[in-house]
Amino acid sequence: MKSFFKLVLANLTAIFIIMAGFFLFFIGFIILSSISGGTDVKSNSVLTLDLKTKIIDSPSEDQEDIFAFNNKEKETSVLLYDILQAIENAKTDDKIKGISLEMDNINAGMTQLDDIRNALIDFKKSGKFVYAYGNTVSQGAYYLGSVADKYYLNPAGLIELKGLSTEVTFFKNFAEKYGVGIQVIRHGKFKAAVEPFLRDEISPENKEQLSTLLNDIWLNTSNKIASSRKIPLAELNTITDSLYSYLPNLSLKYKLADQLIQKSEYDNIIKKKLNIDNDKKINKISFAKYSESLNSDSDDKQIAVLYASGAIYNGKGYDGIYSENFIKEIKKLQKDDDVKAVVFRINSPGGSANASDEILFELQQLKRKKPVVVSFGDYAASGGYYIAMGADKIFSEPNTLTGSIGVFGVIPYFKELAEKNGIRSDVVSTNANSNMISAINGLSPGTLNIMTRSVESTYQRFVHFVTLNRKKSFEEIDALGGGRIWSGVRAKQIGLVDELGTLQDAINYAAKSAGLKDYGVSSYPAKVSKFEQIFSAETEEDFSTRLIKNKIGKENFKIFQHITDPDTRSAVMMESPFSIKIN
Repeated sequence: MKSFFKLVLANLTAIFIIMAGFFLFFIGFIILSSISGGTDVKSNSVLTLDLKTKIIDSPSEDQEDIFAFNNKEKETSVLLYDILQAIENAKTDDKIKGISLEMDNINAGMTQLDDIRNALIDFKKSGKFVYAYGNTVSQGAYYLGSVADKYYLNPAGLIELKGLSTEVTFFKNFAEKYGVGIQVIRHGKFKAAVEPFLRDEISPENKEQLSTLLNDIWLNTSNKIASSRKIPLAELNTITDSLYSYLPNLSLKYKLADQLIQKSEYDNIIKKKLNIDNDKKINKISFAKYSESLNSDSDDKQIAVLYASGAIYNGKGYDGIYSENFIKEIKKLQKDDDVKAVVFRINSPGGSANASDEILFELQQLKRKKPVVVSFGDYAASGGYYIAMGADKIFSEPNTLTGSIGVFGVIPYFKELAEKNGIRSDVVSTNANSNMISAINGLSPGTLNIMTRSVESTYQRFVHFVTLNRKKSFEEIDALGGGRIWSGVRAKQIGLVDELGTLQDAINYAAKSAGLKDYGVSSYPAKVSKFEQIFSAETEEDFSTRLIKNKIGKENFKIFQHITDPDTRSAVMMESPFSIKIN
């Protein structure tokens, strides 16, 4: 018996050692993979943007599932600001001879594409080349690539030049058919986030705003493509309407591409440009690697770029804008004497009204101590616009989805569905509205009344802060609000923003406001390392949430969350329903 226990103990010890060894190896791998060494830039190099590059607006977007192991080639995330700085530096870097754009698709937003495109136009003034090559090219990738000196297309390739559209899906009849009730409270005839639950066709107001928005963005986009490719705008629209770009010979005929060649032939063209033999290898360097090679600013005086990317939530979290985390960052900047001004970079469709209000308050306190300048990315809508009201000045990109000054709440319930399946409930309570929100019966009458008043009160508060920041009357803002969303160009025209400009324009203005000539630029919040993600206090619910999000995708998860999450189901929301991409 004694020897038996010794054997069991020995086996348990061996298992423990193996598990501990595996754990230490895993942690070591995580730590080593998080450490990036310096990059040596070789002479006669070509800065290359390829399919493996994911362009992100904020460090907080660079999160990955640390437990996901698959065979897919990993994308490299690069900050938009770092890409723009890399292009600026490459203009005068003797080791960089040109830029090659080699992507069929590009993982970037509309305003990011605009900023990179403008930077490439400026880069070309150096006399260095910008070439592009594609196989099956998405509209967004072509929009960026069209800025090149020469655009090369595979002989069997195509360009997805088709214009912009949006498709609105309606759930009203589906909900009625299956006995799902949906109670909606909103302010603003343009608040289309809830329209799919109220109607079975698009409203005239929503059709109007979508048409205006899409045409604004397409006019801006198509004008730039036409200008770069030296095609009359009317002709480009005919090409787009006719889908000529889907046939490579017509892409060549109508000047969308300069030559139909294979990728190896494209490489040989670059080799000739670099004066190297065809059997030699091109020194290609990615934007991620090149950014690592650049010396970071070490000035004592700093302009802090505070990034707010994603939906707005209460509490703590990483994937989005969580009020508790964000307020800590704001207070940190408020106390840091080395930070002389703050650029608040917003890329958000909104979210929780309560969380938005908390963030706005802290930004107002920050503005009392140092300049706060706002820069809009792809979205600054609803709560994303609300939190910008703490700014001294607001810069928007031309294609930013802006405004959506409106408030709503959506509460689903399943009374008819329950009755059809033999399910009913009885309620025992102490007060008239103790059972405020029931999964079967929906809102109690008193709850419906008080939530309606809450939505109206929140809207009044929203408009109040906009009137203070934009220096307009309640009636003026109410006429522009009502949940309507505008392009950045329109937002400038009607006074919802101060200037059309990039993140760099906002940084330049912040430096001028703080009286700085020499300064460094620092990013907040910092990226959460893989090591921190492993040892963060993550609950079982967090893991299940991440699993569902990974399975159904972020956009579908937002709809799922509105219906199932008690925090969002019973909350007043400031959120835009739109997500527009050039793809």
